[in-house]
Amino acid sequence: MRTGGEVLVDALRINGVDRIFCVPGESYLAVLDALYDASGDIDLVVCRQEGGAAYMAEAYGKLTGKPGICFVTRGPGATNASVGVHTAFQDSTPMILFVGQVAREQSDREAFQEIDYRRMFGPLAKWVVQIDDTARIPELIGQAFHRAVNGRPGPVVVALPEDMLTDCADIADARAYTRVEANPADAQMEQLRGLLSCAERPLMIVGGGGWDAAAVDDIRHFAELADLPVAASFRCQDLFDNSHPNYAGDLGLAAPPLLTRRVRDADLLLVVGARLGEMTTGGYTLVDVPVPRQRLVHVYPGIEELGRVYQADLPINSGMKAFAARARALGRIERPASVWTEGAHADYLAHVEPSRLGRAPGAVQMEEIIEWLRGRLPADAILTNGAGNYSAWLHRFYQYRSFRSQLAPSNGSMGYGVPAAIAAKLMAPQRMVVCLAGDGCFLMNGQELATAVHYRANAIFIVVNNGMYGTIRMHQERSYPGRVSGTALTNPDFAVLARAYGVHGEFVDTTAAFAPAFERAAASGRPALIEIRVDPEALTPRMSLTEIREQALAQLAR
Repeated sequence: MRTGGEVLVDALRINGVDRIFCVPGESYLAVLDALYDASGDIDLVVCRQEGGAAYMAEAYGKLTGKPGICFVTRGPGATNASVGVHTAFQDSTPMILFVGQVAREQSDREAFQEIDYRRMFGPLAKWVVQIDDTARIPELIGQAFHRAVNGRPGPVVVALPEDMLTDCADIADARAYTRVEANPADAQMEQLRGLLSCAERPLMIVGGGGWDAAAVDDIRHFAELADLPVAASFRCQDLFDNSHPNYAGDLGLAAPPLLTRRVRDADLLLVVGARLGEMTTGGYTLVDVPVPRQRLVHVYPGIEELGRVYQADLPINSGMKAFAARARALGRIERPASVWTEGAHADYLAHVEPSRLGRAPGAVQMEEIIEWLRGRLPADAILTNGAGNYSAWLHRFYQYRSFRSQLAPSNGSMGYGVPAAIAAKLMAPQRMVVCLAGDGCFLMNGQELATAVHYRANAIFIVVNNGMYGTIRMHQERSYPGRVSGTALTNPDFAVLARAYGVHGEFVDTTAAFAPAFERAAASGRPALIEIRVDPEALTPRMSLTEIREQALAQLAR
C-alpha cells in the first residue's frame, strides 16, 4: 500500500525525472513527504515565487527536451505559475505543471483557493487533467508525459486533490512514456527535392520545439548540400550556427530589412518547425494569408498547425529529428547557379557590424558591449533574456554558435531571464551562463537571486537600467509623442541589492568599464550581477528616444 503522493513520486522516477522546481504548499504536502525519501534520485529546487519556478521548469524543458517539472499550490500558486505555462505553450516546450487542489469533498463550493483548472488552463496547455482516484495516478501521469513530448511539444497541467494524495492504494506502476515521432513519406521527400531543384530563390526558416543536437547538425548539412540560406524564427537563433556561411539572420522584432525583403522575394519557403506566427511574419505581412505568394513547404510536428493559417504547397507532418535526418539523406541537390545564399549571409554580417550604427547617446554603447561578449564568451555559453528593448542589442549583435545557447521566450514574457539562467546553470554547471535583463524585466523575478545563492547557481546577471519600461515607452512615443504616462520607473541600486542577496555586485556607467567588471564577476566564484546604467535616450539600436518622438510628430503634422 502506498499513498497517492508516493505513487506519484514513483511515477516521476520511472519517467526519468531528476529535478523538480517548486514553491511548497500545504495542498501537496504528501508529495513533499514522498520526495523526502526520493532525494537521492530527484533534486528539489525551491523557488521564491511560482512564476519563477514555472520559468525554470520551462527552461529545463528547452535545454533537455524532457518535460520540465513544476509543483505549485492551488489558487494563487497556480495563477502565478500560469505565465510559465503560456511561455511553454508558445515555445513548444515540454513541461508538466502539478497543482495542488482542494479536497474532493469540498469541490464546487468555492473552497479556500479553489479554481477549476480545466477551465483556467484550457487555452494555455495541451491537456489539463484532475486525478480524482489514487489508483489512476500511474495511467494519467503516463498520459501527461506522453502528451507533453509527442506531436508538438508543450505544457500539461495536472491537478492533485489534497485528500487523493493521502489516500492509500495497492496498484502497479506503469512503464515510462515512449516518444513517438511522425516521419515524412518518401513521396513527400521526393517532391521536396523537385521543388528545391528548380528554385532560384529558396529560403529555409527554422524554429519551434522538438529539436536536438543531432537534428540541428543534420539540418546544417542539408542546408549546405542544397545551398540554402537559413533564417531563424523569433528567438530560435541557436538552431543554426550564426557564423555559418548559410546563415541569413533572424526573423523577429526589428528583423533586418534586407532579410524581410528576401522572404518576400523568395520563390520557395521551406519552413521547418516554425509556426509562421505574428513575429516571424512581420504581423502576417511577409507571407500572404491563406495562400502565400511564395511556394511553401511547411514541416511541423503537430498536424493541427498544418493548414491552420497558411495553405502550403507541400505540408509535411513530421518531427524535427526525423525530417532533418531524411533531408540530409537527400544528398546534394543541384539548383540553378546563384549568389542568393552568399548574398543573404553578406547582408547578415553587415547587419551585425556595430560600426554601421552612429554613436548612441550616452557613455555606454550597448552594441560594443555585446560585440565584446561575442568575442569573450565560449561557443557553448548559454544566454538568457526576457522581454524589453535591451534585448534588441542582444538579438542583433550576438552570434549564437551552438545548440541550446539561447533561452528566451517567444511569447515576449518579461521576467524570464533570471529564473531561466538559474535553471540553466543548475543543469549545465560547467557552461558559462549569462542573463541579460532590463530594469523592468529584472524586477519581475529578481527575487530568484536568493535561489541562485542557495543552490550556488553561479550565473552572471546583467541589468540594463534606463529607468523606464523601454519597449512601452518606444510605442508610446510613436503613437502619442511627448505624452509620457505609466512608463517611468524608480529603481534601486541594483549592485547594492545584489550584495544584499550575497551576490557579487558591479556597477558600470561607461563602455570601457564593462569588460573588467565582467571579468571580476566571472572570477568571483558566486552568482554575480552587473548593473549597466544607460542613457534613456538610447532606446533602440536604430533610433534615439528623441528621434522616435520627432518622427512621430512630423507624421502627425502632415
